[in-house]
Amino acid sequence: MPTYNKLVRDRIPQIIENSGKSCKTDTLNHDRYILELKKKVMEEVEEYQQAATKEDALEELADLLELIHTLVKDVHDSSMEELEKIRSDKAEKRGGYEEKVFLVEVED
Repeated sequence: MPTYNKLVRDRIPQIIENSGKSCKTDTLNHDRYILELKKKVMEEVEEYQQAATKEDALEELADLLELIHTLVKDVHDSSMEELEKIRSDKAEKRGGYEEKVFLVEVED
C-alpha cells in the first residue's frame, strides 16, 4: 500500500473509499496543520512550474489559490478582502509585474 504522508483536500478520503479502496487518515493539530499547509504550497508551486499546458497550469494555480484562501482564513484569521487590499495597495505603491521589468544591477 502506498504511503503519502501529506495534507490532502477534505473530500479525498471519501473519493478514495468511493473507488473501492480504503485509506488511513489523521487529524493534524494546529501547528502541524500550518507546517503541512506551507509544504503543500511548495508542492503546488513545483507542480505549476512543471505544468506543460495552459489547462495544467490553471489547475495548479487554482490549487494555490485554494491554499491561499485557507492560509488567509485559518492561519492568519483574516479575509480575502483584506489580502486583496494589501495586494492592491502594494501594486499602487510599487506597481505590478505587467511591464516585465528585470532588474540587472544597482550602483551605489
